[in-house]
Amino acid sequence: MNFKVMPFVMAAVTLLFSANVFAAAPIRIGALFAVTGPAAFLGEPERNTAKMVVDEINRAGGVRGQKLELIVYDTSGDATKAVQLATKLIKDDKVVAIIGPSTTGETMAVIPVVERGHVPLISCSAGSKITDPVKRWVFKTAQNDSLAVGRIYEYLQKTKQTNVSILTVSDGFGASGREQLKSQAARYGITIVSDDTYGPKDTDMTAQLTKMRGSRTQAIICWGTNPGPAVIAKNAQQLGIKTPLFMSHGVSSKKFIELAGDAAEGIRLPSGKVVVADMLPASDKQKKSLMAFVRDYKKHYNAEGDHFGGHAWDAVMLVRNAINNGAFTAAAIRDQLESTRGFAGIGGNFNYSPQDHAGLGKDAFVLVEVKNKDWMIVK
Repeated sequence: MNFKVMPFVMAAVTLLFSANVFAAAPIRIGALFAVTGPAAFLGEPERNTAKMVVDEINRAGGVRGQKLELIVYDTSGDATKAVQLATKLIKDDKVVAIIGPSTTGETMAVIPVVERGHVPLISCSAGSKITDPVKRWVFKTAQNDSLAVGRIYEYLQKTKQTNVSILTVSDGFGASGREQLKSQAARYGITIVSDDTYGPKDTDMTAQLTKMRGSRTQAIICWGTNPGPAVIAKNAQQLGIKTPLFMSHGVSSKKFIELAGDAAEGIRLPSGKVVVADMLPASDKQKKSLMAFVRDYKKHYNAEGDHFGGHAWDAVMLVRNAINNGAFTAAAIRDQLESTRGFAGIGGNFNYSPQDHAGLGKDAFVLVEVKNKDWMIVK
């Protein structure tokens, strides 16, 4: 062999090896979001955020030299469609993880699909039943409604408002919230004096509110997602109801304030910290991630990053961290997710375990109030 050509051969081999590394097939991540339909106020920021984060990861060189490919399907908030698309992601697209869906009802419908398919699901929905009891392949990033109820009840207990009326939407999110509102009441010395529901497509809730106005209630708690809660806020204003009105974390975005208008003023609700990120002390472990997310979303979409987009940010970063730790298969990613500790995300500080696939504590929420068409922390 001519040893003079050896350096050239070695250089060619190195270049070929490098080309093969960078030409490796991207790692496919699936996403199910309600980009259109009634739950689009959830799904659109989730879709936007997931795309933004994956693009930024790829521009920075991917994960361990491999790019991520995000495959997004629009469920329109329909559980049947979500099941069909989850099946497609697993069987046809061969994804290693799925982010979403946007709503509790869709997530509950999809759980059997991912459990059979052995692909980890990181839901962006809040219902406690998603991870309670624990399912092997199912995780979530949205704060549990059990924690949200506890945050409201702590405040009511502190302010000695013990007689409460609840008005919940008749869907998966509302049913889960209603269950928590009723089951936790006695623990905080709360008496539910009126318990009513409304339909997801209802456009007038004056009948329910009139009944509550005639009771001895000291606070009204509405549990739902837009647009229903905004309608309730307007109805309460029209009826001249002065009783304090609380909402769920399901409306924790500027969209609710836009929909409710002047009727939003004074309404309180538990929220992830992202809507008040600039008000947090520098010592808050989440602040760095929160401010980076808010700036990035504003730069890309000229809008404020919100609580819902934050769920997708957390989900993508959790998968990215798992892959960065050497998990390239669905099973390995699942195992890495379950061992995640101390991840300071947008929704809170995540600590998953074999016994806990929700990963968040009560410190994930702050109580906020609408003042001058913006969110303020309730002291």
